[in-house]
This record gives sequence, structure tokens and C-alpha cells, in this order.
Amino acid sequence: MEAEKAIIAIGREYGSGGHDIGKLVADKLGVPFYDKEILTLAARESGICEALFENHDEKNTPSYLFPLVTGMGDLPSAAGAGDIPLNHRIFMAQFEAITRVSLKGPCVIVGRCANYVLKGQPNLISVFLYGDVSARIERIMQKENLPYDQAKERVRKVDKQRQGYYNFFADGNWGHRSNYHMMLNTTGLALDAAADTIIQYIRAKTIK
Repeated sequence: MEAEKAIIAIGREYGSGGHDIGKLVADKLGVPFYDKEILTLAARESGICEALFENHDEKNTPSYLFPLVTGMGDLPSAAGAGDIPLNHRIFMAQFEAITRVSLKGPCVIVGRCANYVLKGQPNLISVFLYGDVSARIERIMQKENLPYDQAKERVRKVDKQRQGYYNFFADGNWGHRSNYHMMLNTTGLALDAAADTIIQYIRAKTIK
């Protein structure tokens, strides 16, 4: 497969380097990159304040919304959602934003259930990045200038939020191999090497 024609959805454990690796992949392929940019696009199109997207970003939703989510395919768009609870309107707005950017052409999208949103697209490559907990804690200590205990708790908390968000809104099994074309342990890998590994995989992949 021509990597330059792929839509690449990257899921990631916190501290595995998902944002940086995704950006490198996009830069190497010369395609657009979306991470928190999805929040900006979703806010612009839905009319919902962007700060609310930030506050709810990849966080779990209360269980009382489950009946709404299971019928998501029949729900109106985020812009016309009416009385639908805010968390669900935010998810729908992101769903629509991810769909729109994918229709524009090849790109890299990090997080936000993108592999679920775009499931069935013939040029979709779904990747999940993970790593040893100790290595991820160390990365967060360095990147966010946090002491060990705070970094450890942040890794635990953010992973739990992402898992809850994905398992609620998507088809469950966040980080399970059945949901991804490729899973890559980034522990001990330079960011550039990890990006090259993803690109090499895509070029070797034939999607039928």
C-alpha cells in the first residue's frame, strides 16, 4: 500500500509517544496531522465552546448515556442534537470532524476513537502504541517536568480515562489487538525509528 495514500489512526497509551510519533509520520509522508486539532474543528462546526471539548477530551461518559450511544447511528448531528446530553454531543461533533477530515484525503489522526469512526474505510491503517509502564512514566516526568509519583499517577489516570472513553463510545477493547492493524511497543525506540517502522509496515501492507 502507498503510505502517502493511507488514513492512519493512532491509538496510544499515555507516555508512549503517540503525539510526537504521529506528527513525525505525517511530516515524513507530507500529509495533514490531527490531534487536538480535531477539537478545534469540532468546536467550530458544532458551535460548542472549544473549552468544553478540552474538558471532556477522551474522558469517560456516565453510564446513564448508554442507551443514547447504542443508538448513535440514528441520532441527529451534533449541531442539531437538541436535548442530547453534552458529553454525547461532544462525541458526535468529534465523530463528524474526523469523518470530514478523512474525506479530504490521507492524514494522520491521533486518538478520539478514530479507528472506530473510520472503520470500514479501505485505506485505513489503525495503529496502537504502547510501552512499558516504567518507560512511559519516565517520558512523562521529562516531558511535563513532574516528580515520579505525580507522573506515575498521571499515567494511570489518563490511561484509565482513555480506556473508559474508547470502551464506552467505540466497540470496547481499547488496546486489544483485534481492533488494530499494527501494535508497536515504543519502549527503547527512538521517535524517528518508531515513525519509520509504522511507515514501513504500511508500505508492506495489502488491504483487501
